[in-house]
Amino acid sequence: MSSTVFLILGILLLFIGGEVLVRGSVSIAIKLKVSTLVVGMTIVSFATSAPELFVSLQSLFYDNSSIALGNIIGSNIANIGLVLSCTAIIYTLNTTKQTYLLNYPFLLFCSLFLFLVFLFFNGIPKIFGYLFIILLFVFLFILIKRSRREYAEEDLNSNQLANSEQEDKTGCKVLDKEGLEITTSDVQKTSYSWFKSFFYFFSGFFLLKYGAEFLVQGAIGFANFFNISDRIVALTVVAIGTSVPELATSIIAAFRKEADLALGNIIGSNIFNILAVLGISSLAQDIIIDDNSLIFHDSVWMIVMTILLGLFIYSSSHKKISRLHGFVFLFLYLVYIYTTIV
Repeated sequence: MSSTVFLILGILLLFIGGEVLVRGSVSIAIKLKVSTLVVGMTIVSFATSAPELFVSLQSLFYDNSSIALGNIIGSNIANIGLVLSCTAIIYTLNTTKQTYLLNYPFLLFCSLFLFLVFLFFNGIPKIFGYLFIILLFVFLFILIKRSRREYAEEDLNSNQLANSEQEDKTGCKVLDKEGLEITTSDVQKTSYSWFKSFFYFFSGFFLLKYGAEFLVQGAIGFANFFNISDRIVALTVVAIGTSVPELATSIIAAFRKEADLALGNIIGSNIFNILAVLGISSLAQDIIIDDNSLIFHDSVWMIVMTILLGLFIYSSSHKKISRLHGFVFLFLYLVYIYTTIV
């Protein structure tokens, strides 16, 4: 009975937290003069990756590297196969220039680099933890610098658009390059006071944190009843549970038509899981792989899903993740879950 209560309460807190976090993040983006994509790649990604960090550190303290690593690998697979698929099925995700020129290539690099570290060192030595953290800070510096420049250009275009609407006295509609009507409300997003923005953000963060904890506790309660191994529990139940914050935040962002925030959150969370979560965790102690399936099955699936995401982005004429792509990812994720359990 307690497991059921934890599951329901966890899901409820996660969706409320996702809505609040999106509101605060968009407002912070406006005030910092950076795009919502960057906020999704940084602030929101770190917040929604917090459950993975807590679970991984707790697992290492109990000398259980299978749960620590399985949680991260499984979460990265779930972020693409489950979170991205569900979000794309709800609302087609446009990819920005920054996404396909910087963010995605860096995610692919991190995924391949992690696999090579696993392959040659059978885990993550502490020295690579420092390297992961350095790579993360370099990436964030480049990301924010590029975004502030692009935001200034977009702000100029927005002002020009508003002026053109005010000067249009004939009732004619202003159209974008795709022939869709644009109004100033499409450009301007809700901006709260600094206090309210951070209140929304931190409230969402804590709701996501405790919602994820409740969900994981309830899910593990059911998993233990069926006597499932640590690796499988980590890759399925725990990974899905800790990915629910990303799922809640991305779906809510999609409903609010904040596609940049939704896609940025997914890509950013995978980068944070590798560089921040595994980086910080390996600084606590060397991470040693005690089940080679984590390398030759699970890590390979993570790379395949990441490469497929790139193929969909670069092969699409409009650089979009469509509903069809979403169904493909969801089908592959179900295949992965089946092969992992069987």
